[in-house]
Amino acid sequence: MMQPTPTSPITPALVAEAMTYAQYMTHAYGRFEQHLTTADDPHYNTEQILGFTRLNFSRIARLEKTTVLTDEVTAALAQVREPWIWLVLVESWCGDVAQILPVMKHMADWSGKIELRLLLRDKNLPVIDAYRTNGGRSIPKLVCLRQTDLTELGTWGPRPAALQAEMDGWKTENTPFDQVIERAHGWYAKDRTAHTQAELAERILTWSQTA
Repeated sequence: MMQPTPTSPITPALVAEAMTYAQYMTHAYGRFEQHLTTADDPHYNTEQILGFTRLNFSRIARLEKTTVLTDEVTAALAQVREPWIWLVLVESWCGDVAQILPVMKHMADWSGKIELRLLLRDKNLPVIDAYRTNGGRSIPKLVCLRQTDLTELGTWGPRPAALQAEMDGWKTENTPFDQVIERAHGWYAKDRTAHTQAELAERILTWSQTA
């Protein structure tokens, strides 16, 4: 079991300041109305990235309506015996966030024992730097914490392993960025959240045993 150290970037104050799902969506939409993503970096506020962000809102809205939790997931969630916090690093420009965050929201709502709290990656660099994936600041990154004392039970993200393997192959092939984005969202569309749900169900069971 991993526990926060005195130098851990995850503190009670940080968790208290983290946004709810509704607060995050309100913030993201508000920024978009100003022709901005949730990031301040100009590289994440180009016309291309803003176009991706517009599509992300559509994906989120669709998944909010269409996601149905599998029996495997609900069985795993039923094993959660104490309150957890799912602290997730996000940004509105990120396609993986759009494909995965609504699924996490459905899981937290179904459970009743999971509090979903969101942090913007670029405003919390010490946190994402503590949870890099293969050296990168990839999101979404989920950190599961015991609510009572912020003991870390485990992490997940930024995307299902099967998709990550595909993306590694595209990178090796020097696939253009636009094609990578298109292929990744095509993968998510065909998968219909199956791999995301299966991997999170497995983690939930493991974390329940750890707790």
